[in-house]
Amino acid sequence: MIARLLVAVTVISALTACAITRNPDISGEARGSTKAAIADVLDTQVEAWNRGDLETFMEGYWNSPDLVFTSGGRVQRGWQTTLDRYRAAYGERTETMGRLMFTDLEVHELERESAWALGRWRLETDAEPRGGVFSLVFRRIDGRWLIVHDHTTESTPAP
Repeated sequence: MIARLLVAVTVISALTACAITRNPDISGEARGSTKAAIADVLDTQVEAWNRGDLETFMEGYWNSPDLVFTSGGRVQRGWQTTLDRYRAAYGERTETMGRLMFTDLEVHELERESAWALGRWRLETDAEPRGGVFSLVFRRIDGRWLIVHDHTTESTPAP
């Protein structure tokens, strides 16, 4: 009986510790500012996309050959590869790019210089609307929060 009680207390303690563990190096104020800064990056991307400004949209990504973009079962690497992929798929005019929206955004800090985000995307075009989910890994590089890994999937039909 005592052995079962000890096992139960140990399991509950471990689960509680996992559930409430937070990086103590990140203050509550910093947590809020990190989430706001990442939301600002994504807001800037949406605004740029919706005015047909692909160059500004891409400023939210790490300009590096080590950037990772995963979509449609493919893994592609590099900032330029990602820009070229967007240009080929959507062009650079509002008429071909459509209207982008991000919703249901969650931002989770990993440590002082990294975080991940989860959300939904929707693209309204003259054709069928498209949409899906994304998960993004952000790193603070030279004082800026940048996407270093983008995993985007499309849902059919669009949510």
